[in-house]
Amino acid sequence: MKGTRDLLPADTSLWQRVEAEAHRVFAAYHYGEIRTPILEETALFARGVGAETDIVMKEMYTFRDRDEESLTLRPEATASVVRAYIEHSLYNQGGIQKLYYLGPMFRRERPQKGRYRQFYQIGAEVLGSQNALVDVEVLEMLVLFLERVGIREYQLLINSVGCPNCRPAYLEALRLALQNVKSTMCGDCQRRADTNPLRVLDCKVEADQPIIDGLPKIIDHLDPECRQHFERFTSGLQERGLAYHITPRLVRGLDYYTRTTFEITSGALGAQNALVGGGRYDGLSEMLGGPPTPGIGFSIGQDRLILAVQAAAVLKPGSQLAAYVVWMGESALAPASRLVRELRAQGMSVEIDYDPVKIKKAMGNANKLGARFAIIIGEGEITSGKFQVKDMASGEQKELEPSAIAEYVKGKL
Repeated sequence: MKGTRDLLPADTSLWQRVEAEAHRVFAAYHYGEIRTPILEETALFARGVGAETDIVMKEMYTFRDRDEESLTLRPEATASVVRAYIEHSLYNQGGIQKLYYLGPMFRRERPQKGRYRQFYQIGAEVLGSQNALVDVEVLEMLVLFLERVGIREYQLLINSVGCPNCRPAYLEALRLALQNVKSTMCGDCQRRADTNPLRVLDCKVEADQPIIDGLPKIIDHLDPECRQHFERFTSGLQERGLAYHITPRLVRGLDYYTRTTFEITSGALGAQNALVGGGRYDGLSEMLGGPPTPGIGFSIGQDRLILAVQAAAVLKPGSQLAAYVVWMGESALAPASRLVRELRAQGMSVEIDYDPVKIKKAMGNANKLGARFAIIIGEGEITSGKFQVKDMASGEQKELEPSAIAEYVKGKL
């Protein structure tokens, strides 16, 4: 189907390595994994993401079920996470909630490199703190994760989109400025100028860029509290050695953002270079019927992340096949099966063919599968009590007792 694809074992081994690193890094910062349904009530996204956003108006997969209830395949996860936070009263547990997720999202947009209609995200949310240093720690964790998977060349772009107190005055100034120029802009910008003027700043149409550059900047309209928050945020980034660029046009595409917004881009991705997006959403819980709860989070486009990881060529695909066990003669099958079971129990990837195969073909299979070792068991090996262990990389071959094979193979891998 257009905009979807299969991820085969040759692909998923690298995906698993990236996801395993996400689990490790996020756990180090005391985040817990949350898994929300792929299907949600449509109203959740209309309220949380924004009825006038492109996601809700153009991109969501929405349908009515047999009970005539409107359901939507989730286009993003933050609204779902906050819905779960409210529904399960996580706010009663005290302190802040640190949650992360991995999984598929769905948007009907034009497929292109690294962008699909079923795509995958890795994300994290922190609920319960307004402190700008929490924003800093979120980015510190994010940068550590990217570096762990081999992404060394990237840019961190930041901005503040203010709050409900100071943003109305800015939006009015923006609307007035757009009245004089919107007729010369693209159709989307003409519509957004009236319905959601902030989204005009996110336009990618080349001809509109000089016009947008001349529009008022939201960072010049922050109230004292938002300005203080932004200054504490930037000073915190400096203290932790996190390089950043202030980008006044960075507003993100969803209605729920307040104050801190950020993106991370990668030169390895070409024109579609956005790798991570996120920011603060201090009013989202209230929009969804929950208690006042400040929050901040991010989502990583995993499809694009994998492209960047492949370009960096630091993190390799999944673990190599440690051993291929070759048996000759019916009497060798039982000890061969026993050895395979013991090696697998110790975490090694091991393969065996249960049908009789001649030694030449069996060694060819071991080579084709990329096994590091071939372990040969025949009648002579059973009699001597020692199996042949061949290093397929060096050609070196040793006779080892079965109990010594696991330690030997592990030591070589």
